[in-house]
Amino acid sequence: MISIQKTIQKIRDSKQWKSFKKQWYKFSKNPLSVAGLIVVVVVIFSAILAPYIVPYPEDAETFRTHLERINQPPNWAFPFGTDRSGLDVLSRVIYGFRYSLMMAAVILTLVVPPGVILGLIAGYYAGTWIDTVIMRITDVFLGVPPLILALAICSVLPPNIFNAMMAVSLMWWPWYARLVYSLASSLKNEYFVQAAEIIGARTHHIIFREILPNCLAPILTKITLDVGWVILIGASLSFLGLGAPPPTPDLGTMVADGRDYLATQWWISTFPAIAIVIIILGFNLLGDGIRDLFAAEEA
Repeated sequence: MISIQKTIQKIRDSKQWKSFKKQWYKFSKNPLSVAGLIVVVVVIFSAILAPYIVPYPEDAETFRTHLERINQPPNWAFPFGTDRSGLDVLSRVIYGFRYSLMMAAVILTLVVPPGVILGLIAGYYAGTWIDTVIMRITDVFLGVPPLILALAICSVLPPNIFNAMMAVSLMWWPWYARLVYSLASSLKNEYFVQAAEIIGARTHHIIFREILPNCLAPILTKITLDVGWVILIGASLSFLGLGAPPPTPDLGTMVADGRDYLATQWWISTFPAIAIVIIILGFNLLGDGIRDLFAAEEA
């Protein structure tokens, strides 16, 4: 018990803890950012604990038809109602969080490293043929609207969540390359980079140990804001039938399933659509708070 108390006291006295408290104080002064953080935490834990908190996990894990409870409006037994197969909409919405967050996590994991690395290389060698080749390829991808490119790719591939993630990944990396390029091309003229070059530091050391750490704040902010956009693009593909096929509890697919019945069974599409809005709003508010926090530190 004494050792635990000493460990806790050491953590409280550490510089990292004091820095965290200071940053949290600045972050907590923005109530909208705190609200976004709460929404994000609730959504993530709901997705992780979905099998234990949903009222009817079998309605999401396996496809069944319950003829006795088809198209029931919201009630005490089914707070979000049931769909045309008698499946609980609430259970499927919470499971839908899993697929949305998984898509965002996989896509950003795939696109951030190559985009950042290419942006760093092009920025460090700005004005050379390396810069020209990398950034002209980036401009080609940026010249095509992201959703149009994803639709074109998904339309020629079998509709499933893997192909949807690959399509979105292919169109997303140029945004990180462009962001990091603008940062790196500016930072390479700073004195600390020139000092590293004078003492003979290797190129990879300068790029990844000197320039990259100074780009992390904008990159982290963009990642947080992009989660909502990735989820929206993924839901759009599913809505058009190019994402996860039924009966996968995907939010975009659920919205599409009930679009022809809004006049009579409005809850089938309405609650999944509200869930998409809540996720996107939560991550956008959180991203705005992180951006303001880093901006305040730079000031």
